[in-house]
Amino acid sequence: MLRLSRFSFGVGDRFAHQASAQLKAFQRLLSEGVEVVPVWNKSNREHSFIGSQPESVRQAAQEAVAQSGWSLPWHTDADHIRLETVDRFLDSSDFYTIDVADSIGQVASRDSVVHFLKSHPELFGQLHIQGIDQAIFLSGDALEEIVAKYLVACQEAGRIYRYISNKLGEGNFIAEVSMDETDSPQTPQELLVILAALADQKVRLQTIAPKFTGRFNKGVDYVGDLEQFAREFQDDLCVLAHAVTQYGLPDNLKLSVHSGSDKFSIYPIIRQAIASRKAGLHIKTAGTTWLEELIGLAESGQEGTTLVREIYGLALEQIGALTEPYASVIDIRMSELPSLLTVGSWDGHQWANTLRHIPGHPQYNASVRQLLHVSFKLAAKKGSRYTDLLVAHREIIGKNVFENLYTRHMKPLFLG
Repeated sequence: MLRLSRFSFGVGDRFAHQASAQLKAFQRLLSEGVEVVPVWNKSNREHSFIGSQPESVRQAAQEAVAQSGWSLPWHTDADHIRLETVDRFLDSSDFYTIDVADSIGQVASRDSVVHFLKSHPELFGQLHIQGIDQAIFLSGDALEEIVAKYLVACQEAGRIYRYISNKLGEGNFIAEVSMDETDSPQTPQELLVILAALADQKVRLQTIAPKFTGRFNKGVDYVGDLEQFAREFQDDLCVLAHAVTQYGLPDNLKLSVHSGSDKFSIYPIIRQAIASRKAGLHIKTAGTTWLEELIGLAESGQEGTTLVREIYGLALEQIGALTEPYASVIDIRMSELPSLLTVGSWDGHQWANTLRHIPGHPQYNASVRQLLHVSFKLAAKKGSRYTDLLVAHREIIGKNVFENLYTRHMKPLFLG
């Protein structure tokens, strides 16, 4: 079976120009004694916004791997696929994030719910899970409610998994199940029921992305109760370990943290938890690299600064359409967005300071950062004008991409 390493790190590369700079961060981390494998991810939505094809992700990754001499595993992720979108990824992806969040809450048939309940008497009553201080208790009514809420989503995950397996062959791909893009976080009890249902569907998932408590907004820090997140994350790790033993799921099953970029305040919590439980981790960071391109362009000189200003002006004009697909993962305060007139006097350093995620910096602006985070298709519409500048200023952009990944993300997550 194609097996995902203990630590894996999802990196986005919207325009397929930064794979080499990203890979340098993994190489630096390896030189520090920590093996983390790269997973280049790009969703169908992102491909459609930019006009790219999944093959471009694998091609860019292959070129970077060949140039760098990287000898450890690496993967390309068909991110957030569904049955209607998976076909275009089959020739170029070996990692599939099966997104069934839209199926959560769809009413399961009474017969299927009853069948599940009869098949899992071990879920009734008090459950003592190693590592969780208090026993989990599920009454018949509570368990039935959870099953009714999530069973259809698990059945859909099974359909998509079997479709991919029929195309690629069992064991020739890595499966993740994603349930994070929904309104309510999943409790450890719910996660346990979900894993039982996925096992029933013969889904050999190696990572699962639940929705955690708190806000995981694009490109900015975590917003929520850190103590509650710590308890929840630890309990979820314990549930996964229990489910591996109870239901025969792959023994490298691990949690996946989506929209994981820039969640600086929870990185120490995650690092401590995975160390104490000897657990794995998959974390996805995507648009943060595109923002580093903008930062690098701003620092490159007048031509780059002008283009960044133009993209911001277009983003202000089209803010509704740009933010609507990401409404659940951004919190932009309109009052904090400077006018086009105001930014007209900004030089490259001010643009870089505004966008670079250093929360204590007096010029940092989380609302501007989030708006531009979801505005990458505006750069795509600039065509070669944008990509030619990426090539011309690859050194300064690459420096920003590397430092962002290694210093602000990898070090606190894996080195402390």
